[in-house]
Amino acid sequence: MDEALFSNRQTISVRSFFLGERLDIRALETTRCLAESPLTIPAGDDGCAVLFRWGAVVLFNIAPVEEAAFLTHMASMVRQPFDEPEHEHAELSWEQSGKEYIDKDGVIMLSGFSVERIQVVAQILAESVVLAYYEERVAGVFDRIEPLAASLQYEGKSRYANRELLHHIGSTLLIQHKTVGRVEVGEKPEILWERSDLERLYARLEDEYELRERHVALERKLELISKTAQTLLDMLQAKRTLRVEWYIVILILVEIMLTLYDMFFR
Repeated sequence: MDEALFSNRQTISVRSFFLGERLDIRALETTRCLAESPLTIPAGDDGCAVLFRWGAVVLFNIAPVEEAAFLTHMASMVRQPFDEPEHEHAELSWEQSGKEYIDKDGVIMLSGFSVERIQVVAQILAESVVLAYYEERVAGVFDRIEPLAASLQYEGKSRYANRELLHHIGSTLLIQHKTVGRVEVGEKPEILWERSDLERLYARLEDEYELRERHVALERKLELISKTAQTLLDMLQAKRTLRVEWYIVILILVEIMLTLYDMFFR
């Protein structure tokens, strides 16, 4: 039988955070944990935390003071922390009828607060907060890349240097690597391989938070940014190649003129 948490609570609050590039949680793996993959540990007086190596933390039933203390303790484990970590909030409620769904107010109704169900919810909220962080970053890059496309359309040229274009391409590739390679957004989480009975809950939450749709939209924006930057970079390189060719032609003409001068005037 699944281990139940928060036995004296009907409703609990949840906060998810995307703290940095990675979490070094090796030290916590030797302490008492409620479950592994993802690592779930007790936190606060009557709460728990689910930790993800790729930088996300999801806190369940933790008071604001306890939350601040926990995040301060976690700070030393965060690699390349963000200046402004992304965060989201949700609520869970125990549905005694056994049904599991999301009500009209966005409250996640569960048939019980088992560790496994908490892990499924944590997986969804962690992926959602990561997507929210990169959606905001990509929106910023998108705003900067739009003038590049506009200059290409109306002026037929780009006013930007190779270094800036390469920066846009590099940022795009890095976001793709992190969302697909590390976080594995859109992939089936490990816990579902062991608990197939939780797949319906996962699917409902995934649909509610539109994880697949948001991931596809993010990928399309990244692809557009990459193509735009690459096109402009190719144009700049072609322009420089043409300029070098003209320099060569001019040098050849000068050489011919000097040769003719020597032949007829000396």
